[in-house]
Amino acid sequence: MLIDFHVHLGNSFRNEYPNGRRSPSVHQLIDWMDRNGIDIAVLLPLESPEVVPGYYLSEQAVADRDTYGERLIAFCCFDPRMKSVPELIDTFVHRYGVRGFGEALNGLAFDDERNWPIYEKCAEHALPYLFDMGPTYCWDDVGLPRLERMLAQFPGCQFVGHGPGFWTAISGDDPRQGYPSGPVTPGGAIDRLMASHDNLWLDLSAGSGHNAMTRDPEFAAGFIERHWRKMLFATDYFIVNQEVPNVAWFANLDISAEMRAAIGAGNALRLLGM
Repeated sequence: MLIDFHVHLGNSFRNEYPNGRRSPSVHQLIDWMDRNGIDIAVLLPLESPEVVPGYYLSEQAVADRDTYGERLIAFCCFDPRMKSVPELIDTFVHRYGVRGFGEALNGLAFDDERNWPIYEKCAEHALPYLFDMGPTYCWDDVGLPRLERMLAQFPGCQFVGHGPGFWTAISGDDPRQGYPSGPVTPGGAIDRLMASHDNLWLDLSAGSGHNAMTRDPEFAAGFIERHWRKMLFATDYFIVNQEVPNVAWFANLDISAEMRAAIGAGNALRLLGM
């Protein structure tokens, strides 16, 4: 089984209408999954304006999930600057059966107090909290001290890390943004936080995850050996005809059958309580 823990639908490219990039329909997503050997995908809403000029609302994710109930899992996501977010999370858990929160892409510091009620609700409902960390959204400092404080303050919340501002911290010489090349240096924050906090998981999707796993293959082999029980196969597929190198990378990865089964699906099932 292969579970893609990170895809989007919706209308992310309103600024390019009608002849630019397009987000796939739910039917196009299923076709793409079939062609790439993906059995189940997690639909992540986008409800903050910082990164893309469009949205993928939680209601849309639920409706798309219901179109292919055996193939899709829906998360909810609400901007922490909105009113009544804890109540919204309660509603989407109890009424619509969402299984996680994300993708968080708000323009706040990771430890901003407006995020705290969301972390508390995720812990209450056993919802993984999937975030994208960048230079201006869900942002942190070198060494990820803000993330570290939240991991300690909300031990019941399962945080799933993703994005260039997160994955650059695999290396001790963390530039805090971009897609650095070359060897990984010792002392990266991710290794340290994975060793000291049980509630941090790794989303391998997008260019950031792929770059982190391929820039230094020797380091990556040891990193995977240390953390494979908390790694989640994912792509960040959200554009029609998008090139997704993560699929081929995982298919060709030289790991044991146990590790492949865990990263490909087992860890996701465990995290989602399925």
